[in-house]
Amino acid sequence: MQRLPGLDLLRAIAVVWVMLFHSFLVGGLGPDFKWLERYGWMGVDIFFVLSGFLIGRQVLAPLARGEALSFGDFYARRAWRILPAFAAVLAIYLAFPAWREAPGMAPWWQFATFTFNLLVDYGTQQAFSHAWSLCVEEHFYLVFPALAWALSRRPSMAKFVGVCVLVVVAGIAWRAGVWLHNDALDRPGPWFVEDLYYPTWCRLDGLLMGVVLATIAVYRPATWERMTARGNSFAVIGLLGMALAFWLFRERTGLLGNSIGWPVLSAAIACLVVAGAGTRSWIGRWSLPGVAWIAGISYSLYLSHKLVFHAVDTAWGEVLAGRGLLTFAVYALTTLAGGAALHYAVERPFLKLREHRRARTRLRLADATA
Repeated sequence: MQRLPGLDLLRAIAVVWVMLFHSFLVGGLGPDFKWLERYGWMGVDIFFVLSGFLIGRQVLAPLARGEALSFGDFYARRAWRILPAFAAVLAIYLAFPAWREAPGMAPWWQFATFTFNLLVDYGTQQAFSHAWSLCVEEHFYLVFPALAWALSRRPSMAKFVGVCVLVVVAGIAWRAGVWLHNDALDRPGPWFVEDLYYPTWCRLDGLLMGVVLATIAVYRPATWERMTARGNSFAVIGLLGMALAFWLFRERTGLLGNSIGWPVLSAAIACLVVAGAGTRSWIGRWSLPGVAWIAGISYSLYLSHKLVFHAVDTAWGEVLAGRGLLTFAVYALTTLAGGAALHYAVERPFLKLREHRRARTRLRLADATA
């Protein structure tokens, strides 16, 4: 799929926003940047919507053409994309405990099986905890192709809308019930993270909104064209929706945000994705310098940034404390360097190897057909 400047911008914002949020691990970046840190966890939801949209189009396009969906090819592409860099970072966490941003870490097999987000004891296992979102993504990759194939056998707009409504309503009801249950029991410990924030079934709204956009783009291309042509209007709606989400999540662990806040936030991000997917909006029209590069290494940045934070804090934390812009610049540059190193040393070579193997497979198939 063609790289779009607007989607690169959203992806770059997402990873930078998440890293700003995680700066609390090193005491934050000072009062001048506190306003940037507060809602940075929402960057993960931008990734979820983008993933639902891009993977959704990849899966749905052949089904819409009446072609068979190659599950093996899909899972192989995802494995080559996700596993090498993830395995490299996991190996570092396991081999060098002193490099971890927190002393306690879940067993290796929870990461290897992508069950960490369902089994974590967050009170004692905070190292590499940002892997929870990769677990959610992997569960999506595992289930969505089969679900899409099943629904496409007898396509029905009513069936599709019904599934979407069911996911949203069930998510609101489940999260509200979990919150009220734990609040009533006055349960000690980090139940918010373990029972609400990390579990896959609580975080489906963003992926769903992305899949909805992908379904429109694939099955209703004329409608999608009209939507992207009104990209600026969608951008305004998305920004207003983000403002509403900020208000709903003014207490991050409160009931209001964790019941209806997630679908509101995800719908707002979906509107921004519509704007970014076109070339007529102010989001999608300009390619800002450096944005495409940050978007390209965003996965490696996400995986490695906590390790770099901890390394800088250990080496220069006392010197940088309270130095404002200098502190920000040092952490930013070292984190970008760490992410770039992982991307060019591990992620990119495996992506090239993946494309080389795919090209060889296509040649063999062409020869066999001839």
